[in-house]
Amino acid sequence: MLAMGARAPEFTLPDQDEQNVSLSTLLRHGPLILYFYPADFTPGCTREACSFRDLHKDIQQAGLTVAGVSPQKPESHRAFREKYHLPFTLLSDVDKSVVRMYDVLGPLGFGVRRATYLIDQARYVRAAVLADFRVGQHELFVRRAVALSAGGRRERVT
Repeated sequence: MLAMGARAPEFTLPDQDEQNVSLSTLLRHGPLILYFYPADFTPGCTREACSFRDLHKDIQQAGLTVAGVSPQKPESHRAFREKYHLPFTLLSDVDKSVVRMYDVLGPLGFGVRRATYLIDQARYVRAAVLADFRVGQHELFVRRAVALSAGGRRERVT
């Protein structure tokens, strides 16, 4: 994982609509919750995405944006997004180049680790969580990021 305080690498990936989206574009309106997940439609990933969906109004009110990254193609992301009414961007990293840049490639180079970053507008990692099987840790992380952002404080989210 990227260390807290590290500069988040710039990238451009296709979204669920096959439109190229860069990190800079995602950060245009405020800090970003960038999460990496193994696959669309799996039980843990569905639970995680739906928890972020359910928190989305609070996320937006706190001035944050959220985007997910996984190796499925845009068509899969589009179907996943539509089925679960996900109001945020899903990015397709088929060759796992961004997964590698953010150091969340699975053991022995297989899969993607479940990781969530809070990235500020200057592209610095302000907080991160890695919890492969504990989806609830990611929801708690997002709740804390929302609370801190809504309060206008620049504290560490752990």
